Amino acid sequence: MQEYIAFFQENMILSLVWVGLLVALIMNIVKSATAAYKEITANEVTTLMNRENGVVVDIRTQDEFRKGHITDAVHILPSDIKAGNFGSLENRKSDPIIVVCKTGQTAQESANLLAKAGFEKVNLLKNGLIAWNEANLPLVKGKK
Repeated sequence: MQEYIAFFQENMILSLVWVGLLVALIMNIVKSATAAYKEITANEVTTLMNRENGVVVDIRTQDEFRKGHITDAVHILPSDIKAGNFGSLENRKSDPIIVVCKTGQTAQESANLLAKAGFEKVNLLKNGLIAWNEANLPLVKGKK
């Protein structure tokens, strides 16, 4: 035990970095476990769309959406979700909802808001459209 105390005293910065990383890791695990949405893979998205009438909600900008989006994706901006304007999604609260952005990071807040608004099965495409492209799955180009 004396060696550990001496090590921490001699390497204070290294020790603080290690403790900080450990705390960040624990917080990330707790956040994932208590999230109102479930992170799913690109293959799971196709399963939800084909077998359970899943709806893909693309929250990227209009230009990004036109450059390529998942087939039958609904385009809703994060600002509309914050304002409670769900458009055609309002009638599909019991269907699986898959929130998609470019990387999977910005969609987290929108997924939480949809879950709070009463959508029962909210999912998030892990790593966003980057993961979709890596799985060599098709994108539809143009307006819709």
